[in-house]
Amino acid sequence: MSLGAPRPYPAHYMDTAIQTYRDVCKNMLLAERCCILSAEILKSQTKYSDAATLLIKMTTEDSDLRSALLLEQAAHCFINMRSPMVRKFAFHMILAGHRFSKAGQRHALRCYCQALQVYKGKDWTLAEDHINFTIGRQSFTLRQPENAVAAFRHILINDSKQSAVQQAAFLREYLYVYKSMSQLTSDSSLPQLPLPCLHSSQTRVFFGHERRLAEGEKQAATHVSLDQEFDRDLSQLWRELEEQVVAVANRGTVPITFQPSQCCLNSQTDNLRYPLAVVEEPIIVEMVFRNLLKVPLALSALSLLWKFTPKDFSGPQGSTVGETITNEKEATTALNGIIDTQVIPEFTISPEETKVARLKLLPHKTGELHVLGVVYNLGTGEVDNSEGVSQTLIFLFFYVTDHAAGSLAGDLMCVRGQQNLEIQGPRLNMTKEEKTSVKYGPDHRLDPIITPPMPLLEVFFINFPTGLLCGEIRKAWVEFVNVSAVPLTGLRVASTHPEFFTFGSATSDLTPVTPTAAEHCSAYKTVAMPPSVATVSLVSPAAFGVTSSDRPIVAEIPLSQGVLGPGEALQIPLWLRGPDREGVHEINFLFYYESTEKTAKLSHRVLRHTAFICASRSLSVKATASRSNTLHGRERESEERQEGEDKNGSMLVFVDVENINTSEAGVREFHIVQVSSSSRQWRLHKCINPVGDKDSKLASRERGKLCFKATRCRAEEGGASSSRTHTQTLMYSMYFYAKLAPLHKCCLERPRCESDFQNPQVEVYNFLSELNKFLDAYVVEDNKQLILEGQLHVALQTIGKEACSLSQKEEAQEMVLLKFKPDVPPPVSKPSLEQLSHLIKTCLHYPESYDHPFPQKSLCMVPVTLMLSNCSLAQVDVIVDLRHKTTSPESLEVHGSFSWLGQTQYKLQLQAQEVYRLSLKACFFQAGVYNLGTPRVFAKLAQTSAMCETSQQSAMPALIIINSV
Repeated sequence: MSLGAPRPYPAHYMDTAIQTYRDVCKNMLLAERCCILSAEILKSQTKYSDAATLLIKMTTEDSDLRSALLLEQAAHCFINMRSPMVRKFAFHMILAGHRFSKAGQRHALRCYCQALQVYKGKDWTLAEDHINFTIGRQSFTLRQPENAVAAFRHILINDSKQSAVQQAAFLREYLYVYKSMSQLTSDSSLPQLPLPCLHSSQTRVFFGHERRLAEGEKQAATHVSLDQEFDRDLSQLWRELEEQVVAVANRGTVPITFQPSQCCLNSQTDNLRYPLAVVEEPIIVEMVFRNLLKVPLALSALSLLWKFTPKDFSGPQGSTVGETITNEKEATTALNGIIDTQVIPEFTISPEETKVARLKLLPHKTGELHVLGVVYNLGTGEVDNSEGVSQTLIFLFFYVTDHAAGSLAGDLMCVRGQQNLEIQGPRLNMTKEEKTSVKYGPDHRLDPIITPPMPLLEVFFINFPTGLLCGEIRKAWVEFVNVSAVPLTGLRVASTHPEFFTFGSATSDLTPVTPTAAEHCSAYKTVAMPPSVATVSLVSPAAFGVTSSDRPIVAEIPLSQGVLGPGEALQIPLWLRGPDREGVHEINFLFYYESTEKTAKLSHRVLRHTAFICASRSLSVKATASRSNTLHGRERESEERQEGEDKNGSMLVFVDVENINTSEAGVREFHIVQVSSSSRQWRLHKCINPVGDKDSKLASRERGKLCFKATRCRAEEGGASSSRTHTQTLMYSMYFYAKLAPLHKCCLERPRCESDFQNPQVEVYNFLSELNKFLDAYVVEDNKQLILEGQLHVALQTIGKEACSLSQKEEAQEMVLLKFKPDVPPPVSKPSLEQLSHLIKTCLHYPESYDHPFPQKSLCMVPVTLMLSNCSLAQVDVIVDLRHKTTSPESLEVHGSFSWLGQTQYKLQLQAQEVYRLSLKACFFQAGVYNLGTPRVFAKLAQTSAMCETSQQSAMPALIIINSV
């Protein structure tokens, strides 16, 4: 053993001595003494591996204490090696802790804590759970409840891979230790609970009452609710609408202190300022819980934890009028006079479920409120024990040995605690210091200021349609209800589509008293007058409710004496006009109102509503104005007498009207009843075409052309520069007169520049469509027809340039290159398949209903005429095939029981734009409804002999009713 010895240490002598003491002498004490001595010699010579092996050999089942000491020394040998064996150190420390625990020694806790430093954060979740579980048990046995709670907490909050039964056992142990600790400590504050996981950043706060559901025909305003997803673009649109209506209410300027109203706050809203809530109105906090375990969690007595400071906001600066109050230590019922706190009795979260809880606060005093967190009782739910109790840890033996201690935890154990709502604000990135460091701004969504009482408006829409024809005018009702104890004033509405609606007068004689007083209230009244007479009237913009100082996007709603008192309701008619473009339109309404008592904190309130309107096609109107220089005879003499020296001041206005309705809603035909014009310099005289008392009726896809004579206004008609001459030209034997000025206002409120009013503006003012309710036998017997009214507008700006009621997409002008050589003639392009399928237009002429005595004569033959129109400028070869082509049982049921008589195929040749009548006969065997639109038409150009015939576009279904008499 000397330092300069020529021979190495003879370790085999010590091994022989240890074996002799243990096996021959049966003296374990001397064997242990020899082993410890040899191990120390080997460690002094840095032979830690040999020392560890020697120590491990001496471990037996006879003495737990001796084995624990030797295993602990062996673990230290592994960690002190030149290349430390960390995992062997941790493993042998766990074995030493297990033997210490069996020996009843407190050194077991130290061994497990040292081993945890190695396994922690290495994704060895099963081993880490076992170590934490044992540390929790040992700490609780040694009267260290804080360490025990921390260890059990770590098991529950991590992503555990344990089975559901094992997690349930861990949870029961945790609850038992937690409850025991709360009984031992004298601290009255509620402890922090680890379960369930609370996503604080996803917390949303809603200020105000929840939306009321629809009541019968009443549709409540959509406003804002927690069920709606946040849309940043839509939020910006509402902000712009609110700024516009606030500017109108404040004489054209937006106040510096203006803050947009935010009824629902979340992680995407601006939460840098303190939100404003109103006293006696609820505050709803929505929290998101996540159960990370595979066992259900039973929460009970769930409520919000808050802190409140009473303040008086009657002055410019709010003064504190009381001490800060919290419900953390005091009972909730004792504080109901200040803030009512909602309590959810039971709240169960299923395994691995994300669930939302909404808790409500109702403040009764003004001041500053801070929502701190949530308080609840945590318990275990029911666990399915069908799999049996099985331990999935790698250290099975330890759990089985100590399982008896786990029975101390009851099956129905619960503890009361809290979780704080700690929300991190947005990261600051404005200054250089903020960009170079990580700093976050405040988030005050949980810190509302409770302001004095404010009015609360509810809006209901009655008989509000979901579908309209383009330009159709429909009457609905809107009801305003003040559900608060404070009167409101300054009621206004702003909209993204101000041309879509206007308000009528609630006191008009022509308006029914209630929405149900008349099934349909027309927008016009009928006056008997001779046709083809132009009525001239001089009107000013003020007659339509439009002045130069009004903003067309904001409208003021008239109130009785300008105030809507507490509990009062007001119903006024709402006139709607269908959008000019077909499709689904989103209409946004923003209702603005103020309190009669001005407060420093909250100046106004708003209510939002979003409506969706599906617009269907109706009529397409095109108008053209051209100078008239070819008047003859008496017309020229009459014009010269009327206009004096201005002989060139007349025009011809051509109006081309086409029925483009596709009959989706059962619209049969349109009647053009009246054409009106509004201009400062021009007026319509009379309709030149058609002549006489002829009804201008347009069926599907039909087109009509009207021609009017227009002359300049006389000096007495022109009058003031702001006045407009309004003329109506009748197309019918009755004169339809607009009942209410807002109908004209819908047309005139659209923004136009001053030069627009100098040019003629023609409006197809009214159209009627008949909707035949032809759905079942009962409706057919009633033979009801619904009259729909509407307006279409066309603005003529330039003489000779066509204007259309439908907005046309302007095509960008392309750059024209310089040409240095003559152009090569373009190659002749072949017509496309779509063009070839529109060569022939077909139409069937037949009686809609035909009576036949089937008992006397079994066969019914009906004459049918097939009209073939060549739409091209070339000869076309046509083949008409009358054979039925049934592709489905449904089509067989419709036309499978009738036949075409005569030949089944016709071959024709039509000249350019020729119309050919083909006489056919249909034979029916029984009464019923049949579709005659079965003939198939094929066509090709006569010059292209090699080309096959192309199937032509089929016409609409042609239904005929065969009655048996």
